[in-house]
Amino acid sequence: MKKQLAIFLFVCASFCKAQNAPVHFSNYPIIGISCSHPGYNSSVRMTYSESVIKAGGIPIIIPITTDSTTLTLIINNLDGIILTGGEDIHPSYYHETPIQQLGNVDSLRDIYDMKLIRFAACRNIPMLGICRGEQLINVAFGGTLYQDIPTQHPDSSIHHQQKLPSSMPTHLINLLPNSIISNITGKLQLFTNSHHHQAVKQVAPGFRITAWATDSIAEAIENADGHPIWGVQFHPEALTVAGDSTFLSFFHFIVNKASIYKKAKEIHEQILSIDTHTDTPLNFNNLYNICQREDTKVSIPKMKEGKLDAQYLACWVAQGPCDKEHTQKAIDRINELLQRIYYQVEQHKDACEIARSSDDLKRIKKAGKKAFYIGIENGYGIGRDLSNIARYQKMGVTYITLCHTRNNDICDSSSDSTSHWKGLSPYGRKVVKEMNKQGILIDLSHASESTFWDVLKRSKFPVIASHSSANAIYAHDRNLTDKQLRALAINGGVAQACLVDEFLRPDYRNANLEDFMTHLYHMIEVAGIDHVGIGSDFDGGGGVKGCNGDNDLINITTHLLEHGYNEADIAKIWGGNYLRVLKAVQSRM
Repeated sequence: MKKQLAIFLFVCASFCKAQNAPVHFSNYPIIGISCSHPGYNSSVRMTYSESVIKAGGIPIIIPITTDSTTLTLIINNLDGIILTGGEDIHPSYYHETPIQQLGNVDSLRDIYDMKLIRFAACRNIPMLGICRGEQLINVAFGGTLYQDIPTQHPDSSIHHQQKLPSSMPTHLINLLPNSIISNITGKLQLFTNSHHHQAVKQVAPGFRITAWATDSIAEAIENADGHPIWGVQFHPEALTVAGDSTFLSFFHFIVNKASIYKKAKEIHEQILSIDTHTDTPLNFNNLYNICQREDTKVSIPKMKEGKLDAQYLACWVAQGPCDKEHTQKAIDRINELLQRIYYQVEQHKDACEIARSSDDLKRIKKAGKKAFYIGIENGYGIGRDLSNIARYQKMGVTYITLCHTRNNDICDSSSDSTSHWKGLSPYGRKVVKEMNKQGILIDLSHASESTFWDVLKRSKFPVIASHSSANAIYAHDRNLTDKQLRALAINGGVAQACLVDEFLRPDYRNANLEDFMTHLYHMIEVAGIDHVGIGSDFDGGGGVKGCNGDNDLINITTHLLEHGYNEADIAKIWGGNYLRVLKAVQSRM
């Protein structure tokens, strides 16, 4: 590691000298470069590091190791990654038997590279694969390769292992319009080099081929779901160092993406970020472990990867008959879920705590832990006993969603086919008054419009919509109209944009992060920057392509930065607005 550190510092110094700048490494994105493994050494061609330097990044060589802890520590300090060329990938990674023409395979490097890709992808670190690196990305996400183009591909019109140096282009490739590669070059064709005998055969799910040679061999792929992951089959670094500005744009792109990602991480270190709605407690049982990354879309490891400070855990109860027997079952279910939340937190108290206020979150973050707030989804769980509201407040509940998808004893739901109360019931008016008294936020997600207006008229304090999007973008009963958004702002409340695909567009199975951002931007435009936030509804239907778990939430921040939002704006959206309302309601108890 001392040798690698020495190389890193040398490269950093070279960069600063080239930029005629003092050595302030924190000003530039750090781009990790994967190694090849000749003679049991970790090595990289200088063309890779020089290309990164030319583009304004700091290159750091990632030494070959299969130790997950070491690679994780390295990855956590990177802003971008370049996966370099080299040996063949063993076909077992894409469930094939090796053929005779398979070239040199390095099992250690295969393991190392696959771990790098997995760890980087979990954190949404911008990633560029070059030659072998492109093939690795394709295989890591479920694609396959030609093990040997000359024997497995019928068209032999192009020799993909050119004899000329890599600095000299030898064949033409065609680019897909509106792809990364065409957008950054401004071209639909490129003349490039070729030094490979393996290539993408079946592209990985969630990716698309964006460039082809004239013999139909894939020359570039990119992630189609919004993640900053792409790869090229040729060697742009060799052409960049040879002076070709077109290929330098490849490195400008990865360095720019890394700069934005770096800024997003820095912002999250300074702000308080909170996701105001998940249904994760429904998964809690004695075998569940919130410190296990893969169990659900919400976990402490994923919160760390996505730089999220706090997560709301909603105790949801399905709407049933409003008689004494069934309402008691609903109360019992809420009590059970509350106990499960406390059990999880107690089992992992070194990593997390229950938060009840905005000050709690500040303290918990300062202690290096993650915070969990508690909400109740569906006032059916209050029953007909108002004293339950005070009891829930003492147990740490900070908001209650008045209803779910059907009318209840409190109010009408937006999703019910009938309007029973035309807003709040007489009992519901008492619930609103008692929630005000106990300092519990009134959540109007799922409420009908008549309920919405009734609550705004009767509540003494600001209210929230913990997980609702914009009706003007897609007319769904769960989304808020512009009139509602404006009224919520006048009320001093906050609307939390939701990641449920069905709320975002009519062909919801194709919903992605861009669709969510369209809703968020509209809500900001209508309600104002001081009255909008984020409530994912993860583990309750929330999650779209490009943002499907706590680890992906940082992608929202990078989008906001790319659209010109500053740190102050982002701090408001990610928690400042919501915590202001929480503090206002709790301070008037």
